[in-house]
Amino acid sequence: MNTQLVWSDEYNIGVDIIDKEHKRLFKIINKLFAFGDEKKKSQWACQEGIKYFKEHAMKHFSDEENYMVSINYEGLKTHRQLHENFRNKTLPALEQELEQTDYAPESVDHFLGVCAGWLIGHTLTEDRAIIGDGISKWINLLPEEEHEAMKKVILQLLYDMFKLESHVVSETYSGEKFGKGVYYRLLYNVGGDDSEEEKECEIILVFEEKLLVNTVGKALGLQTNKLDSMLINATRYTARQFVERVRELLPDMELLGLKEENLLTYEEFRNIFERESLQASLLFDTGEGYFSYCVAAPHLLHKGVGTAIETGNALDEIEKYLMKREEPQKPKILIVDDSMTIRQGMKELLCNDYEIALAKSGMSALQSISLDKPDLILLDYEMPVCDGRQVLQMIRSEESFANLPVIFLTGRTDPESVKKVISLKPEGYLSKYLKHDEIKSKIDKFFERKSVETD
Repeated sequence: MNTQLVWSDEYNIGVDIIDKEHKRLFKIINKLFAFGDEKKKSQWACQEGIKYFKEHAMKHFSDEENYMVSINYEGLKTHRQLHENFRNKTLPALEQELEQTDYAPESVDHFLGVCAGWLIGHTLTEDRAIIGDGISKWINLLPEEEHEAMKKVILQLLYDMFKLESHVVSETYSGEKFGKGVYYRLLYNVGGDDSEEEKECEIILVFEEKLLVNTVGKALGLQTNKLDSMLINATRYTARQFVERVRELLPDMELLGLKEENLLTYEEFRNIFERESLQASLLFDTGEGYFSYCVAAPHLLHKGVGTAIETGNALDEIEKYLMKREEPQKPKILIVDDSMTIRQGMKELLCNDYEIALAKSGMSALQSISLDKPDLILLDYEMPVCDGRQVLQMIRSEESFANLPVIFLTGRTDPESVKKVISLKPEGYLSKYLKHDEIKSKIDKFFERKSVETD
C-alpha cells in the first residue's frame, strides 16, 4: 500500500517517556506497512513483527499509566479502561482474524489499519488530555464494572430476544452512520436522591434497517424487506421492552417512568453526540445488522430531538417518519478534512442537495466508508499523519472501495502533486480557494455526468 505514518510535532505532548514510545510505535507500524508491500513475505516474519508491535504497545500502556499515577491524573481510570479495551478486546479480535485467515494480506492490512487509527486518535485526544491540552471524549463513562455489566446484559438480551450471537464492535461508539438506520430515543425520569431538581435519563437505540426486517419483521410474519407502520410500531414496543429488561438486570438504573419518545433523523441523532457526553455508547454486530445502545444520564435535553410521540399523534408521526425515509435518497458525499472550518463550510454549502458525512482524518474516513459507502469523497490533500495521497492508497487497496470516486479538495494543483496520485485514479481536484458557487457547480456537474453514464 506504500502507506506511512508521518510523525509531526503535534504528537509530542511534552513528556519524554511517552513521546519516545509514541515515536517508536510509529516506526514499528511503518516497518510493518513497508513489509506488507513486499511480495515474498513469510507468515513467520509477519507474526514476529506483529508480536513486536504488541509487546511495545503493552509496555507503552504500562509506562503511560505509571506516569499518570505519578502526577495524580484524574482521568487515569477512564484512560486505563481505554487501554484495556484495546489490549483485551480489539487486539485479540484482530489476532484471531489473522490466525483464521492464515495471515492473508487483507487481514494484515486490517490489523495495521485499525492499530494505526487507534494510535493516531488516542495520541491526539486522550494522551493530550493528560497534560491539560484538550479534554477526554470519554470523561463520563460508567464505572468499569457497571459498563462491563451493561455490555454483558445487552449481549445476553440480543440472544434471548432475537437469538443473535453478537459481539462488541466498539465500547466508545461515536455516532458514525452505518447503512440505513432507525434512531429511537427514550427519555425517562430518574430517581436516586432527595434533590428537588428533576433528572432525566436518555437512551437511544439504533437499529440497522435490515436488522429490524430480519428479526422483528420475521417475528410478525411480514413478507417485506422494507419498513412499514406495523414494523415501526412493533420496534417501538420491542425497544421499550429491551430497555425495561436492561433496567431489571441493572437495578442501579432507577428509571421512574417514560417521559418522552422520539423517532430521530440521523442529523438529530448526530446533534446529540456533538452536544452530550455519553455515559455508555456501545456498538454491536449481530450478524444480521448493527445495533447500538447509547445512554446519557442525567442530561436535560430541550431542542433538536424530534417531535415527541404521544397517543394522539403516534400514527401521524410514524407515517411522517416513513414518508421521509421514502423520499428520494440524496447522493452521499463524505468530506474528509482536518480543518473543522472547511468541513462545516463544505457541509453548509452542499447539505441542501446532498447527504453529507464528515471525517477529520484518513482513519475516521475509512471507518465512515466501511459503515456507509458514499457516492463521492471530497478528500483534503494536505492532512497531518496520513495525507490525501496515502488515504487514497488505502481506499484503493480495499477491493470493495476500489472504484469509489474521489476528488481532492486542496490548495495544491501543481504538476508534481498531480503526478504523485495520477495512478490512483482520482476523479479530479477542487481548489479550496474557488468561490462557493464554483465548487457547488463542479460537484453538481460531476453527479449530472454520473447520472448520464448510469442511464
